[in-house]
Amino acid sequence: MHSKQITEQIRLKKSFLCVGLDVDLEKIPKHLVDLEDPIFAFNKAIIDATHDLCVAYKPNTAFYEAYGIKGWKALNKTIDYLNSNFPDHFTIADAKRGDIGNTSSRYAKAFFEDLGFDSITVAPYMGKDSVEPFLAYKGKYTILLALTSNEGAFDLQTKSIGSDSLYEEVIKVSKGWENSENLMYVVGATKAEFLADIRKIIPDSFLLVPGVGAQGGSLEEVCKYGMNNDVGLLVNSSRGILYASSGTDFEEAARQKAKQLQSQMKSILESSLE
Repeated sequence: MHSKQITEQIRLKKSFLCVGLDVDLEKIPKHLVDLEDPIFAFNKAIIDATHDLCVAYKPNTAFYEAYGIKGWKALNKTIDYLNSNFPDHFTIADAKRGDIGNTSSRYAKAFFEDLGFDSITVAPYMGKDSVEPFLAYKGKYTILLALTSNEGAFDLQTKSIGSDSLYEEVIKVSKGWENSENLMYVVGATKAEFLADIRKIIPDSFLLVPGVGAQGGSLEEVCKYGMNNDVGLLVNSSRGILYASSGTDFEEAARQKAKQLQSQMKSILESSLE
């Protein structure tokens, strides 16, 4: 999937919502737990209820790996369901991989070839040879961790490196890597005030923005500082949508939460065109 196709879907749906599929068996409705594959059953219901309101889905792989082979099979079934039924949706493997080159090439093969994701999140700490194996895949995107939404981001990411902060240096250096046109970047919604400076470095790149909703990030602030002429944002919400209800009405409750965000996004997009 090319970024232009993502932009087309954003314009069509008036939404730049990404739904995070972070499935916790302790939180899903009790009536699903005894099914043969409760994780996939939950995901399928959420996808069916929200697909017309969002442009992307982002399973966090830790929530599947935690359940061993059953979890991995559920992840496989989930991405197969998305690719077969909703191929216009951008899919993100939130795996935060990053290792030496030959290991990264195996990760890339696993997520891009075997599972068929459109993109994967990657940690940049080990440098270009750990990231470029992902970037080598045509039509696939590597979403680099730049400035994350967690409190610990201030431990390292905002520390000064000469005249720049570390996260700024990461972004600047990454622009020189081979196939860097296949890069997107993670910038947390709780760090919205940093987005204006980030846009000076990467004005045209897509940004994956977690942290709206349960983590307290402001959608309006994210758009004020981070939106570009092609929108250039994928704003993720996970817990706020997934666990809007723990009852048999969970699909409708999830849809309503997604609809609230989509309606806000629609208003922002329409006002930006005035």
